[in-house]
Amino acid sequence: MNSLTNGLLLDSEHWTQMEADIKAKAPEEACGIVLGEGNHARLVIPVTNILHSPTRFRMEPKEQLSAFLMAEEKKLDILAVYHSHPHGINQPSATDYKELTFPGIIYLIWYSRDGEWNCRGYLMNIRLDTGEVPVIISEK
Repeated sequence: MNSLTNGLLLDSEHWTQMEADIKAKAPEEACGIVLGEGNHARLVIPVTNILHSPTRFRMEPKEQLSAFLMAEEKKLDILAVYHSHPHGINQPSATDYKELTFPGIIYLIWYSRDGEWNCRGYLMNIRLDTGEVPVIISEK
């Protein structure tokens, strides 16, 4: 059984790092990769959205490759991809399903309500039977 079905464990610094990236890039969608072990995040890597769009993202290929190589070098797994829905829904969109690149990992969807950013996690796969999973924040 995939340990990601139990959710993603983030240190508070990882949450803060993603939130800062999301806020800095708004109103465009921000995106990035979360590396770790089991279901515990160890590293957050912001990646440039080459579409510069408020409704879609595509990771800059060289930055994405660099993140993959870093995962290999540090013997970490790709646990999650995060991206924001600056004016959108708090769950995967039809476009997210259509452009699903990494089935079997958690997609962290950041969304804004009344100026406050929050995040929900979804274990996505190509069969479209996505399940929400907990995003657990721990203090170091």
